[in-house]
Amino acid sequence: MKSLKILPFSSQYAADFKNLNIAWLEQYFYVEPKDINLLENCEETIINKGGFIYFAQYNDEIVGCFALLKLSPTAYELGKMAVTTKYQGLKIGQALMNFAIEFAQEKQWHKLVLYSSTKLENALHIYRKYGFKEVVLESDIPYDRSDIKMELVLD
Repeated sequence: MKSLKILPFSSQYAADFKNLNIAWLEQYFYVEPKDINLLENCEETIINKGGFIYFAQYNDEIVGCFALLKLSPTAYELGKMAVTTKYQGLKIGQALMNFAIEFAQEKQWHKLVLYSSTKLENALHIYRKYGFKEVVLESDIPYDRSDIKMELVLD
């Protein structure tokens, strides 16, 4: 995938971040209030709070993204990962996952956490492939759609 580039957040891509995630959410679930806040104000709610957003650019088009939301100085939530349906099946999601894990390791973080749904069997398979393990889901989960929590311990 020579034409795949992973780019850091730039405000020019904020609309892509929102649109990619809304399309994914509407395909599988629905957009929740927390989603709206994060997606419409991503610079304020993610970047300015110590988080990161990255984009997959394929053939000069933004086709995927993910966010790393700061939970503590050494723990981040991997979330808001989406790849446009037109380019699914090209392993762009896996390239984003590889990048996220390598980035976390370079930063010497202790762990990555993610919330998902057991309805997303393919996604869960990929998370497990990358070493994420299921952990206890707290009672005050951030999203209605989440019924599974996974962690990847990095050190």
